[in-house]
Amino acid sequence: MKRLIPRFGDACLESRGDAFVTLARSIVGQQISVKAAQSVWSKFELLPRRMTPANVLKLKVDDMRAAGLSARKVEYLVDLALHFDSKRIHVKQWQAMDDEAIIAELVAIRGIGRWTAEMFLMFHLMRPDVLPLDDVGLINGISQNYFSGEPVSRSEAREVADAWAPWRSVATWYMWRSLEPTPVAY
Repeated sequence: MKRLIPRFGDACLESRGDAFVTLARSIVGQQISVKAAQSVWSKFELLPRRMTPANVLKLKVDDMRAAGLSARKVEYLVDLALHFDSKRIHVKQWQAMDDEAIIAELVAIRGIGRWTAEMFLMFHLMRPDVLPLDDVGLINGISQNYFSGEPVSRSEAREVADAWAPWRSVATWYMWRSLEPTPVAY
């Protein structure tokens, strides 16, 4: 870390958008390139007057599909909108809730897994001590920076990351930057 931090100057983790939009963007971007995700998102976000759960629920499936969304992603976005609209998730309490409680709420939404929930904790709620052990970039960064490029197990990665607590989100960000200097925002 001592060698990485000075390489990236003033760059840092940044939050974007509101909770619903952040999660909707993550669903749209799943399993496609960043460029393709941006293209689909640009078309999708033009459909409602404003990107809100209630407005997404008013959209026609055919219009959403015409924007480039798969049938599965349409289902996921509708489920996300339903969870927000019906208050089945506790957005206003998230700041006071612990990370695992928020993850449990989010993974109950179709199309959101643990990795997406962890990215949400890091990039939206700005939680400082998230360790996304399912993230390939984190594992590769630890491999390159701590094991001379040798493959590492999740257990070895966790061991290295223990020294980063309570700032594992920040350290993860530096691991990503060591592999790809351009910051990603979710």
